[in-house]
Amino acid sequence: MVALRPTLGRSIANRDRLIFALDVPDLAGAQRLVERLADAVAFYKIGLELATSPHYFRLLDWLIGHDKKVFTDLKLYDIPATVSAAVRQLSKSGASFLTVHGDRAIMEAAAQSKGDELKVLVVTVLTSIAPRDLAEMGIGLSVEELVTLRARQAVAAGCDGVIASGLEAPALRKTLGAKALIVTPGIRPADGDRADQRRVVTPTQALEGGADYLVVGRPIRDATDPYEAAVAIQEEIARACG
Repeated sequence: MVALRPTLGRSIANRDRLIFALDVPDLAGAQRLVERLADAVAFYKIGLELATSPHYFRLLDWLIGHDKKVFTDLKLYDIPATVSAAVRQLSKSGASFLTVHGDRAIMEAAAQSKGDELKVLVVTVLTSIAPRDLAEMGIGLSVEELVTLRARQAVAAGCDGVIASGLEAPALRKTLGAKALIVTPGIRPADGDRADQRRVVTPTQALEGGADYLVVGRPIRDATDPYEAAVAIQEEIARACG
């Protein structure tokens, strides 16, 4: 039996908490990797690399046809009417999660068009961004202040949750309460390479800090044995969640 951890008034299967970032350039490579990971991964994120290929929605349909959950990480950002129309279209796809960027009006447009099954997550601050990067962009807030501001706006606009580093997850959980989802990228095993990620945590740190889902890419994709790497993270999730 799959262990369940009561979170936010829902029960999330431990195996669903790992979201693998399927960052590969083509459909055939993506399918081979999914087949290699087999039962070690049940939830997949497909983002911009595959969105610029001809096969994005073929892959989405294929994943759902193989009983996988799909996170469409498209980071939609446009005028509210355009975002609303795009979210409405995507709500028919069978995807579970979708990301958006932008101001309160964009968030509200996405929330109003998402339907009952699709959950809209707002990107707070990318995990590749450090404090000096915000200063260079002319933003006078700290990373933590900006993440909290955007998270509050997301929930107030009716979105389902946020994308945020595990470093900010504890403060966000206190701020947002039990209702909002916190999905955390920038996850690295304790001995893992950070690559271009600046604000990273281990799976256990993220979960104990209040994250609901963990997005993991390169530590699995680039491992000598991706299946074993995914299993090891699943085992850590099971230990952290009880």
